[in-house]
Amino acid sequence: MPTVFQWAGKTTKGTIVKGELTVNTKEEVIAYLRKQNIIPTTITPKAKRALSLPFLGRVKDKDLVIYTKQFSTMIDAGLPLVQALEILEEQTENKTLAKAIGEVRVDVESGSTYADALKKHPRIFSDLYVNMVAAGEAGGTLDIILSRLADYIEKAMKLKRRVRGALIYPSVIVSVAVLVIAVIMTYVIPVFAKMFERLGGVLPLPTRIVIAISNFMNGPGGLLILGGIIGLIIFIIQIRRTERGRKITDAMFLKLPIFGVLLKKVAIAKFTRTLGTLISSGVPILDGLNITAKTSGNKVVEEEVMKVGKAVAEGKTIAEPMRESKVFPPMVTQMIAVGETTGAVDTMLNKIADFYDEEVDSTTANLTAIMEPLLIVFLGVTIGFIVVSMYLPIFRLITLIK
Repeated sequence: MPTVFQWAGKTTKGTIVKGELTVNTKEEVIAYLRKQNIIPTTITPKAKRALSLPFLGRVKDKDLVIYTKQFSTMIDAGLPLVQALEILEEQTENKTLAKAIGEVRVDVESGSTYADALKKHPRIFSDLYVNMVAAGEAGGTLDIILSRLADYIEKAMKLKRRVRGALIYPSVIVSVAVLVIAVIMTYVIPVFAKMFERLGGVLPLPTRIVIAISNFMNGPGGLLILGGIIGLIIFIIQIRRTERGRKITDAMFLKLPIFGVLLKKVAIAKFTRTLGTLISSGVPILDGLNITAKTSGNKVVEEEVMKVGKAVAEGKTIAEPMRESKVFPPMVTQMIAVGETTGAVDTMLNKIADFYDEEVDSTTANLTAIMEPLLIVFLGVTIGFIVVSMYLPIFRLITLIK
């Protein structure tokens, strides 16, 4: 059966060429290239496209950290770039990442730089990753840059994990509480309501309120609530797909009572860590600010960083436009100003990032400590009210019988 082979080679003049050929065997490709006076360097079968699902073909941060660390160690040990990529292609467990490494290897063998080869895989290697690698290649410090990259991704992973941990606990408790209350209202309360109807008499006010809510949820009202929730989720998703919508919702998130403070600290930690890593790796400040803005994850922060970039392009310092921003606290701007004066902006940015990492830790711990008793009180009051409301008529009936 014919197979599509991807090949790369050199002409007699030393020009690098590459292409594809559909034949039965690898030997036929070699014979074809020899007739064309091309010396083959690589010949690989073209991978067949499988059904791609976003959640199946995803490369996790953990996989990227392992790959980057191993690659850094190999380069530091003196292994040639192509050989290191070959080894990593074979031993990488994540199929998507292994395939990308293989394609990068082919491009590097064909004469492309490592950074340019990575640029062809934006879903795996971000702008930050590519620019840092380019700076490392230009300065001859690729192993050091890769080590910094691995540390940066690892710290970003830890930050993300802390925030998720802080948000998952209350989300799970609230979801379970809503589910339990919905089940009680839908299946348990109607049984009590039928029993009270047979007994007759005027029911206490709390009981009537609970039964009315139950009847509403079991009737068209339940579908109305469900439809409203689904509609609200779709509405928010659609709004966040627009530039203006993202800016409005991100601004709202930053102003939330408890979570807003946490999100702002996370944004500052991410901004300072990213910019500090880029500057210390030799990436120009303007490029660094542009990349940092794109990777901020918050439209409000992104716009503020872009403003800083424009001001720096006009000849101002980083700290000057940051003082006018409401996103960055005075401490951050003052420390950056000191860093610019002493010529150690990258060091100062990393110190700020370390400080805000600790702040995120303490905020998430406090958040969990505050949310736990509040959720317990909410559950206790809500379910307690329902239970007491259902037993009030029974207590009254027992009193009458006595």
